[in-house]
Amino acid sequence: MRFRPCIDIHNGEVKQIVGGSLNDENDQAVENFTARQGADYFARLYQKDGLRGGHVILLNPPSSKYYEKTRQQAMKALAAYPKGLQIGGGITAENAEEYIEAGASHVIVTSYVFKDGKIHWDLMDELRRAVGKEHVVIDLSCRRKDDGYYIVTNRWQTFTNVRLTGEILDKIAGYCDEFLVHGVDVE
Repeated sequence: MRFRPCIDIHNGEVKQIVGGSLNDENDQAVENFTARQGADYFARLYQKDGLRGGHVILLNPPSSKYYEKTRQQAMKALAAYPKGLQIGGGITAENAEEYIEAGASHVIVTSYVFKDGKIHWDLMDELRRAVGKEHVVIDLSCRRKDDGYYIVTNRWQTFTNVRLTGEILDKIAGYCDEFLVHGVDVE
């Protein structure tokens, strides 16, 4: 087993939040902890401890007034630990290469490939072509609904109609190197 650290960035600060509490309106979230240090501090700490594959997550949407400040923190983390961290939050086939070139080992994607409640296989393919399957992590974070667990998007706020099953995992595996799964309701 491998420990995977996380650097969540919200409103330009490193925070530990309650995953299901994000609300794009007024950029709000229930916070457990806000760090005094920047994202690069934690990246260097993870590098020093040999913790590879942790993820940096931009929790503000691109439409947020805090997005650029959040993005700057993320870029500092990638520069502090080149090829040691993954990055997610607003990743598309158009910008994925920029993050790989900035030092990310992988890009983490959810909302881009799960639009309108369904999987867009064409976008999965575009992403794979943009940076290579070996640099893609598909976020299958989920929440319980009715008969099972369903993938959620938009910072865990929107249910898709995609129920996690062995068959769906096998198919998605052809487009990525890893899966990332948060059990959002219990974090």
